Amino acid sequence: MAETKGEKRAKELNYEAEHASKIISDAELKKADKFCDGYIDFLNTARTEREIAKFMKEKAEAKGFTEFDKTKTYKAGDKIYRLNRGKAIMLAVIGKKPITEGVKLAIAHIDSPRLDLKPNPLYESDEIALLKTHYYGGIKKYQWVAIPLALHGVMIKADGTKVEINIGEDEGDPKFVISDLLPHLGREQEKRPLAEGIKGEELNVIIGSRPFKDDKASNLVKLNVLDILNKKYGVVEKDFLSAELEVVPAFKACDIGLDRSMIGAYGHDDRVCAYPAAEAVFDVVNPAYTVVTVLTDKEEIGSVGNTGLDSNYLKYFIMDLAECFGANGRDVMSKSECLSADVNAGYDPTFADVMEKQNSCFLNKGVVITKYTGARGKGGSSDASAEFMGKVRGFLDKAKVVWQIGELGKVDAGGGGTVALYVAGLDIDVVDLGVPVLSMHAPFELVAKTDVYMAYRAFLEFFKLK
Repeated sequence: MAETKGEKRAKELNYEAEHASKIISDAELKKADKFCDGYIDFLNTARTEREIAKFMKEKAEAKGFTEFDKTKTYKAGDKIYRLNRGKAIMLAVIGKKPITEGVKLAIAHIDSPRLDLKPNPLYESDEIALLKTHYYGGIKKYQWVAIPLALHGVMIKADGTKVEINIGEDEGDPKFVISDLLPHLGREQEKRPLAEGIKGEELNVIIGSRPFKDDKASNLVKLNVLDILNKKYGVVEKDFLSAELEVVPAFKACDIGLDRSMIGAYGHDDRVCAYPAAEAVFDVVNPAYTVVTVLTDKEEIGSVGNTGLDSNYLKYFIMDLAECFGANGRDVMSKSECLSADVNAGYDPTFADVMEKQNSCFLNKGVVITKYTGARGKGGSSDASAEFMGKVRGFLDKAKVVWQIGELGKVDAGGGGTVALYVAGLDIDVVDLGVPVLSMHAPFELVAKTDVYMAYRAFLEFFKLK
């Protein structure tokens, strides 16, 4: 039957995002799956911001990147990096155009919600040794009990020696856990509001229960734990005072669904954007513009501190890079463009009441552009311009990258933020572009493989702009 005039005009005028597998070829679908194999390996290898920065530094050096030296002269094609205090990293490839025409930036964060140990965490109660924690970022506290946990981080000893801690990831490692109250005795607990079902001071990690073989000392279970740590790492209790130790879920990243179309893991927010952004800068060849991937820290608590993007470290890097070419850093930034590589909340049919479906993003419909974030009245958002939105839309369509548009839920339902406002504060055009996530900020989040791959393609095409 011939297509009617109305049907023809509907195709020409209407817009509706489609499932990626209906658009891309089987060959490209296989590329997406293979790309995600590498992403899963990355998630299982690097679990904290320190480990990710180290992982990317080592991978960069293997690919010919060298540490940036502002006294050197660089030419098109040179690959450089700058590590910021072991918790953030910038990766750049020098372009053919003069740097005065600006740089192309992709910026993702590599910290994720977690439990940090308090400065003085170790104690014994009723012959059980526990660690006191202070949660980091926005979490639902009840999700962190009765699951296997691992301990990562560094301890700085009195002599300045740094000791790296990683317990709970290897197959033979012990795990840790936060206990929950059994339902038989939980009647009063069940009367609490959901947000208080588990309180912050109840997030105490069980770390041991056997006493030291000596009945003349006190707190023998705690002493036994300290003895084990001392023998393995050479640390004493006072070394906790100069430590950064993080408790993270001990789950491994894995395929989800009978069709293996999704990935379940801890830390998709925002490593699901960090990995594609890094791979894009590793894979770009002879870019026209200088391209930079920034993997930053502290976004989950407001981008604060000297490793977060509300500091000047990115600004100083661009200024130093500009000086290498006799340019003014301020002029370079004003001509630069950025994809703020952060996730958005995917539409969840189980909890549809907080979403506005027409402006939500969906799993498997490609990378999502978020014009603005913020809370309610766009508070805390940079709100990308129509001109820059048009430019991003244009190169994505030209390269046949599957993409969609999205907001973070209903207007009055809540909201969230990204690093985009700090980038905009440097006089740089910026918009958020990332991957839809289900169960965001949970210990186990969910993404679609096609969306992860489309994020990589989007960053790579951005870096290839002429």
